[in-house]
Amino acid sequence: MPKAKTKKYKLKTYKAAAKRFRVTGTGKIMRTKGGKSHLRRRTSKRNKRLLSRMLVVTSAGDRKRIKRMAPYLKKYKANPPA
Repeated sequence: MPKAKTKKYKLKTYKAAAKRFRVTGTGKIMRTKGGKSHLRRRTSKRNKRLLSRMLVVTSAGDRKRIKRMAPYLKKYKANPPA
């Protein structure tokens, strides 16, 4: 009698983390900058322009936490499930 396969469980994604982070083709996790919503009148144009850039997440602990919160971030980057 063949042994029955055990079902692997799917992990839930923290949607807030999935919306805030992106993964590059080489596997680097990119993040956006905060402070873009309001109180920007006194901010210089240069600083406002720099806020639109994305930065690489450098801290190893943060990378580990993000991968735990969004386990399928890299897998579905190009082709998200419908």
